Amino acid sequence: MSTQPESDGGVPATQPVGADIDAPAQVPPSPYKGMFGVKGTGDVSGFGGLARRTPTTADSERPFGGYFDEVHDSLEEAYPAFADAIVKVVVDRGELTLHLKPERIAEVCQIMRDDESLRFELCSSVDAVDYLGSDPARFHVSYQLTSMTYRRRVRLEVAVPENVPVPSVTSVYPTADWQEREVYDMFGVVFTGHPNLTRILMPDDWEGHPQRKDYPLGGVPVEYKGAEIPPPDQRRVYQ
Repeated sequence: MSTQPESDGGVPATQPVGADIDAPAQVPPSPYKGMFGVKGTGDVSGFGGLARRTPTTADSERPFGGYFDEVHDSLEEAYPAFADAIVKVVVDRGELTLHLKPERIAEVCQIMRDDESLRFELCSSVDAVDYLGSDPARFHVSYQLTSMTYRRRVRLEVAVPENVPVPSVTSVYPTADWQEREVYDMFGVVFTGHPNLTRILMPDDWEGHPQRKDYPLGGVPVEYKGAEIPPPDQRRVYQ
């Protein structure tokens, strides 16, 4: 069993560094500092070849390019409350994201689906991100919409603090039923008006929401063909 002096990685001098299979996993204290001493690049993989790119959050300027201007103008024309509902419009990496006030999400989805100039008939995904510690509106819920009529895609996004509900869009897009249940199960975001908001991945009596950033690292051992794989918080980690 070996030890190492305290370093930037935050490993105390008296604590073993992954010498045993039962040694606790040791995670760098900063999400921007990688393993094996890699730091300053945004690469947390430990190999130094990737750089984390800060996402664009500011309003994009017109013209947006492609069909994005047409979608924006069609929604503005069809939806009288457009100016109040839209928080900002972001075009980044060739994708259009309309950031909305949470209470307007179902109304906007209705217009996006039914207006003849929009016709976004399919909600292909509802997912979420936990911005713990970096945004007071901690949970961002995004809706991927597809127009099969015009072969277009757009993303709607709402942001809410913890314990603030979001209106369900299942009455507009039935495909959102299980997707909203998964966001509820993993992040704890409550969707008001959902017909059956229960867990879908975890057992009904499970405590907590596993994809929250403050959810404790842990798990149960897994047996596979005679080999036992320890839970994540007990695995050996090389640093």
